[in-house]
Order: sequence, then structure tokens, then C-alpha cells
Amino acid sequence: MIELRTPAEIEEMRAAGRFVAETLATLRDETKIGTNLLTIDRKAHDLIRKSGAESCYIDYAPSFGNGPFGKVICTSINDAVLHGLPHDYTLRDGDLVSLDFAVAVDGWVADSAVSFVVGTPRDEDLRLIETTERALDAAIAAATVGNRIGDISAAVAQIAHGEGYSINTDFGGHGVGRTMHGDPHVANDGRPGRGFPLRAGLVLALEPWFLATTDELRTDEDGWTLRSADGSRGAHSEHTVAITEDGPIVLTDRSFLGVK
Repeated sequence: MIELRTPAEIEEMRAAGRFVAETLATLRDETKIGTNLLTIDRKAHDLIRKSGAESCYIDYAPSFGNGPFGKVICTSINDAVLHGLPHDYTLRDGDLVSLDFAVAVDGWVADSAVSFVVGTPRDEDLRLIETTERALDAAIAAATVGNRIGDISAAVAQIAHGEGYSINTDFGGHGVGRTMHGDPHVANDGRPGRGFPLRAGLVLALEPWFLATTDELRTDEDGWTLRSADGSRGAHSEHTVAITEDGPIVLTDRSFLGVK
């Protein structure tokens, strides 16, 4: 069921968005060559505990996963792009890192993701990350009253295809509110003018993610981590966005912290 939020409820969601933004900025700043993925998860867990927030991941057990996730953040490295289960891995020079984080604060959920390289970056990795960020910007710009879900999907696809990337539509954006994953699904490819009409009060997690040379995924033995089928790298950018009569509000915006 698609739910619309009142202006007062959207204001209440800002606290979750701000916490998610601050946490991702902190974790990105502290994630370097030599950082262990389990250390990232512990830090995120500490921040959640101190804030009184509630993890959306630790008990998450959807049909596509392998039981409860058990951690509080997704850490996807190099050819992993989604649902990366933190494990005993120490980051190396040039690793491409995607952090995906969602919590509830006072019962309201916010969800966001960021990708970056630790140490010396490859040009192709920077291009891949930058493309997901531009696609996210285009998706947000299309998230206006009077458009449709397909307009958001088409905006993402235009950026991706313009850079020569193919698109997997199995996983994409989604509604956000009292739960992390709600209706509607927002694919990263679609036709403009199609799909559910965008109305004031609709809150969406928009999340372009692309793989360098394929659109096919495989699942790790951990039952969660999704990797490219051909070993090429992936990147993922995501924000929680509220659609209002005055335009989209990015609830997980990190710009006030001086970071993208």
C-alpha cells in the first residue's frame, strides 16, 4: 500500500534523515586503508545506541536474504554493490566502498548510501561513482508533484545509458515511512509518464546503483552480499526524499556537513 505523509509527519522524519546523514559522513571520514569492515559495523552500532535510534537491518529477514541480517550497516566492497554483509575484511589501497545505512528515529525511517574509494582511486571507479551521484541528482529533480514514478526511473536511466552502463531493475528505490521498504518500487529504468502519479506526501528512497560492465548479479555464500556476475565493480548512491508541493526535500542531505 502506498502511503502519503502529512507536512507535520515529514518534519518528524527529519531527525532520522539527519542522523543517517551524520552517521554516513562520520563513517566515510573514518574509513581508510586498514579499516576492518567489522569495525565500521561496530562504530555504526555505537552511534545508534548512543542516539537512541533503532537499526532497520539487524533483524531484517526478507525473502531474498538468508535469515536476519545481523549487522547494522551494509558494507559492499569492489565487485559487491548491494546488501554487503560486514565480515572480517581489512580495506586495501584502491578498494571501492559502498556504505548503505537505515535507521528509525521515533518510529520514522531514513535510508541512504554513499560510495567512495579508499587510498588511490582508479579513474573508472571515480567515473562509476560520479555517474550514480548524477543519476541520483536527476532522480531527485524528477521527484515533483505532477510527474510519475516512470519519470524518476527514466531520469536515472538516461544518465546511466549516457555513460554506457546497463541497468539491473531487480533492486531499486522504494517507499519509506514507518518501515524501511514500502510501496512503490522505483526501478532505475523505465518510461516517462508511466506509473504511479507523484503526490505531495510521498516519501521515497531513491537509489541508483550501477555495475561497470554488466547488469547481472550473483549472491555470495553469506546469502546476502550481491556481486556483479563478471567481477566488475559497482557503486551505489541513495537519499531519502520527500515530495512536497514546494518541491523535493532531501531528508538525508549531507551538504550541511560539507560533504556530498
